[in-house]
Amino acid sequence: MSGMTERYLTRLTARFHVRNFWKKCFIVAAAIFLMGFNLSLLIEAAWGTDPYSFMNLNLAGKLGWTLGNWQLALNAGILLFMLLTGPELIGAGTVLNMVMIGYTADFFRWLWLRLGLHAVICLPEYLPLRVTVFILGLCCFVVVTAVYVNCDMGLSPYDAAGKILSSWLPRIPPFAVRIVYDLLAVGIGLAAGLTSSRGVQGSLLGTVIMAFAIGPAITAVGSWMKTHVSVFRDGE
Repeated sequence: MSGMTERYLTRLTARFHVRNFWKKCFIVAAAIFLMGFNLSLLIEAAWGTDPYSFMNLNLAGKLGWTLGNWQLALNAGILLFMLLTGPELIGAGTVLNMVMIGYTADFFRWLWLRLGLHAVICLPEYLPLRVTVFILGLCCFVVVTAVYVNCDMGLSPYDAAGKILSSWLPRIPPFAVRIVYDLLAVGIGLAAGLTSSRGVQGSLLGTVIMAFAIGPAITAVGSWMKTHVSVFRDGE
């Protein structure tokens, strides 16, 4: 085995040798499942989602695909980009993320349709229900995303691509690169929605606000977890 190949494999497998691997795999799988569940609530409330979900929801609608099918296809393309440029960012969590979130959200949106939530949530007389669903979905989404990130089991394809792009632009602060990156995703989603027969799905304003606010919120929750939850502490 050449030295270059050995170094590449070391980078590729780095996140598969973390402490408490199987425990963290279970935690990550549960967190990703709950991310999909809470994403379905945010979609139903229609007041905004994270930028990547907004983009994918509108692209999937334009193509006539389900969110799960489109997100898996796009994530597979980004995973190839990661293999070429940032293999050390890949872990078990990366694979679980790219497969589970979209299909979990699709399943619960189907369930909400069958249970009648989809039909009533946007009616004016059910505004308190819509507010409750949105707040519940948003708060839980932030918490479970922080759990996922702090398990250090690999970045999601979208987050990894942003991190790689930021490393290519060392003169620009990472937070600025991330904001532009998220806004670009929102712009692509908006363009897809405006040219789709289904129209724009989700709130543009709410998604833009989330592009600025959700990252710091996840970081704050994650910092608390690292201090108070042993499994998230370095070396545990």
